[in-house]
Amino acid sequence: MNFAEWLISRLRTYGAYPGKMDNAEGRAVIEALEKFQQAEGLPVTGKADQATVDALRVDPKSYGNVIAVSPQKVPAEPIWMREARRYMALKEIAGQSSNPVILGWAKRVGGWVASYYTNDDIPWCGLFVNNCISVTLPKEYLPTNPLGAIYWRTFGREVSPSLGAILVFTREGGAHVGLYVGEDRTHFHVLGGNQSNMVSITRVEKGRLVTAGVRWPKTGEAPVGGRIQLSESGAPISRTEA
Repeated sequence: MNFAEWLISRLRTYGAYPGKMDNAEGRAVIEALEKFQQAEGLPVTGKADQATVDALRVDPKSYGNVIAVSPQKVPAEPIWMREARRYMALKEIAGQSSNPVILGWAKRVGGWVASYYTNDDIPWCGLFVNNCISVTLPKEYLPTNPLGAIYWRTFGREVSPSLGAILVFTREGGAHVGLYVGEDRTHFHVLGGNQSNMVSITRVEKGRLVTAGVRWPKTGEAPVGGRIQLSESGAPISRTEA
């Protein structure tokens, strides 16, 4: 049982979450957390912080008896990073067909994005990051053009590299955006969409990072841990993500 499944099961035990049992921490989970926190006299943040997780471990039928269910601690990765990992190895469909999951992300955005994005041959790295952020942080202000990777350079606030940070790069003919996994001497290791036409972790040359191109959501949890040093053989090198 992963953390999301455990969290949802505990919220259901308290009657705070009426939705489906899955491993996705979306808007319904945030609302359930707020409801539980308010009932328990905790700060109402909508986030599964350590105090909330500890409170959820208590049996509601006999307060004081802590249920030893693992995981017991908040995951080290921010929530949008965990959402991104759910889609690892998701691929485009070659030819005229398109992956309905990718098209579904555009439909969720609505407006001009939904009408414009009708084929997964259109670059979708920004759409992927937009989905990960919007699903898990519904109060976060997003770029007006989430499809344009370069627009993510003004997203949120600037930070130093840390697990889950949004990285914005230049590429031939455009830009690229993904999530910081770690780095080696010459490259960032990036979890992103439209990397070899799929969601993957790949190495992107550090020199391609734009000025002020390391970003963090203003409504997200605080960065933890700082830079992560990885082996140069940990992922393939990507030179273009179109």
